[in-house]
Order: sequence, then C-alpha cells, then structure tokens
Amino acid sequence: MEIDIEFGLRLLISFAIGTAIGLEREYRSKAAGLRTMIMICLGATIFTEISIQLGGNTPDRIASTIISGIGFLCAGVIFKDGLSVSGITTATTIWISAALGMAVGAGEYFIAVVGSAVVLVVLVLFEKIQNVIERIHQSRSYEITVEGNHEFEINIIQEIKKLNLVYTLPKSIDKLWQN
Repeated sequence: MEIDIEFGLRLLISFAIGTAIGLEREYRSKAAGLRTMIMICLGATIFTEISIQLGGNTPDRIASTIISGIGFLCAGVIFKDGLSVSGITTATTIWISAALGMAVGAGEYFIAVVGSAVVLVVLVLFEKIQNVIERIHQSRSYEITVEGNHEFEINIIQEIKKLNLVYTLPKSIDKLWQN
C-alpha cells in the first residue's frame, strides 16, 4: 500500500480552509459552524480526489453530484418568515466551502487559497460595510408613550434632539414643548 503524501497535503489544506471559514461562522453563531464547514470542505476534497482517481470517461460526474448534494444542504438552511428570508449567507458559505474543497481535491491550490481569502474578506469586512449602509439607509419607527410625567417627556425629547433623530410629537405635547 502506497502512502500518497500529496493527498495528505490536500486534506490538510482542505481542513485549514474549512476551519478558517468555520471559525468565522461559529463566531457569529450560525447554524453551519466550525465542524460543518470542515466536513463540507473535506468531503468535497475527498469526493473530488476519488473522482480523479477513478478517472473513466466522465470524471466530472462525481463533481456534479457534489454540487447537487451541497445544493440540497443549502436549501435546508434557508428560511422564509413573512417578508424576510434568513440563512442565505450561510447557504452560500456552505456552497463556496464545497467549491473550495473541490478545488483542493483537484490540486488547484492557488484557486482554493485565494478563493478562501476572498470568502473571509466578504464574510468579515463586508458585514461591517453592510451594517454601515443599513444604519444610514434604513428607517425605523418607534413610538414612546408617556402619560402624566411632563418632566420625563421633556427629558426624552431632549435626548432625541441630541441624537439628531427625526421625530414628531402629538399636538398636545408639541404645544407644551413650544412654550
């Protein structure tokens, strides 16, 4: 029995990629975290390696079944609740982790490493950018109801003004505030 050092290297690279992506997902407490991303990346690497070793006329058949199977997993983490949808980033992270594992299994280390770096930039840095955009762009409405405590009402209005928030007051309070 011959020991395949290159296959062992591929498994280690796949493990490292799955771990890096999985740590980010675990840190954010996502459904598919550390162990899941490692297993997806390793599984895709192993299936791709087996596909290449088996050869035959169509070694891409196993690759296409990896994609189908991963699509099934991805569909399981997407949830729709009314008008909102959640889990799409987790699903796409599963999908790209499998693709990166396939790249490693095919010996395309440059694609896998650069692709992993881009994925981590998107997951880490772009979330911060997205939060800034949402903070600037989204409008939120709050209703504060206070009865019988005029001093507290004035304090709330002063705090809202300090925060430069847009607000409207009921006509009864607006008259008192103007005085």
